[in-house]
Amino acid sequence: MAKEKKLVEEITSMDTDFAQWYTDIVLKAELVDYTSVKGCLVIRPAGYAIWENMKNEIDRRFKETGIENCYLPMFIPESLLQKEADHVEGFAPEVAWVTYGGMEKLDERLCVRPTSETLFCDYYSRVVKSYRDLPQLLNQWCSVVRWEKTTRPFLRSREFLWQEGHTVHATAKEAHDRTVQMLEVYADFFEKDLAIPVIRGIKTDKEKFAGAEATYTIEALMHDGKALQSGTSHYFGDGFAKAFNVTFTDKDNQIKPVFETSFGMTTRIIGAVIMVHGDNSGLKLPPHIAPVQVNIIPVAAHKEGVLDAANALYDRLKSAGIRVKLDDSEKSPGFKFAESEMRGIPLRIEIGPKDIENNQCVFVRRDTGEKSFVSLDNVESDAKECLENIQTNMYETALAHRDAHTYEARTMEEFKDIADNKPGFIKAMWCGDRACEDKIKEVAGATSRCMPEAQEQISDVCVCCGKKAKKMVYWGKAY
Repeated sequence: MAKEKKLVEEITSMDTDFAQWYTDIVLKAELVDYTSVKGCLVIRPAGYAIWENMKNEIDRRFKETGIENCYLPMFIPESLLQKEADHVEGFAPEVAWVTYGGMEKLDERLCVRPTSETLFCDYYSRVVKSYRDLPQLLNQWCSVVRWEKTTRPFLRSREFLWQEGHTVHATAKEAHDRTVQMLEVYADFFEKDLAIPVIRGIKTDKEKFAGAEATYTIEALMHDGKALQSGTSHYFGDGFAKAFNVTFTDKDNQIKPVFETSFGMTTRIIGAVIMVHGDNSGLKLPPHIAPVQVNIIPVAAHKEGVLDAANALYDRLKSAGIRVKLDDSEKSPGFKFAESEMRGIPLRIEIGPKDIENNQCVFVRRDTGEKSFVSLDNVESDAKECLENIQTNMYETALAHRDAHTYEARTMEEFKDIADNKPGFIKAMWCGDRACEDKIKEVAGATSRCMPEAQEQISDVCVCCGKKAKKMVYWGKAY
């Protein structure tokens, strides 16, 4: 019991210090480890297994829409990066440069990929010739480097994993439709697999991606009331195409520029899962993406028949397609229970001598802590049903939390009071003026998160200047 207690005591309470709680979780659950380069992390097997499951679910959805995977180089010549002025200006502060190859100084600096719009445009300029070559629907899974000053595991690091999709189309409508479609893919993944409700919307010009005509986003609310931009889909119009001469001969025999999109989601979504669902005992992983969905723990394992029964249960659940683990280590049952909770395993199954006598086992849910006795006769179907119930309950719990921490403000005084004292989303009207957006950040420390498609008329005037309002905006303090 002392070891079990120590395991949990090593986690700072989220109510005491949320940032330290988060760091304790990612380290104690063995998701990451630090390296000798600041901001660059080892993603340990437990963390990478979560990413693999996420990646599989996203990739499956991509392929259903016609996306194909490819891979482009990590190095970008400086001259190529500078072809699109807004784009390079937006990324310049975060770019890492290679200036030497071996012992020789390079004739031209090479940028270490912060994103790959320029590389994809260069590629498309060579392979797209005719309308018959369109659309091109490509994605790559890779790492990127952005030289962040302030870093935090998963949420902001100097090198991180992601996917970046880049598509080109014959018409603006096709490109815009693809932009919205990919945002819906992200939202579906978040809500159905990560059990995280999201706000869909479009970014203001201030917050949109460098070089984009429009940036669409899904925004999630963390347990501490801060927002997290969780996935973005960008409509580029024909700006990149003109800069990189990506043209095609259309059916009318006219040469025209293509219309382009880009969309990306990163390993920061692991951080989202931690901060939306976790508690003071550790992770809470949604069953759909949990590397281990069920952890079997034998009780009084030294007694005759217990390990045999646990192994038989393991074989049955594995054959049923459940990701299952049998913890037959020499640790005490109490320590195993605490460790299972720490790692966020959705369902723990306990089985001991009395359970075997009664043809039963004990289900313990990670989301609620609820215990129940379950017959061994139909344990496979009962486990699957329990996992789906956990998935649904985690989403509903997160949705209730978000709704309870979403507020409305009609005046600047009200806005600032909410921002200072009630962490969460703030819905408020905006005139569309950049000066008001900047003023809100200066006064209340909140940034615009998105302008949702489903607009609400909270009032007729801008919360900041009092002039006629144009849009209802979700605002918040953010990671």
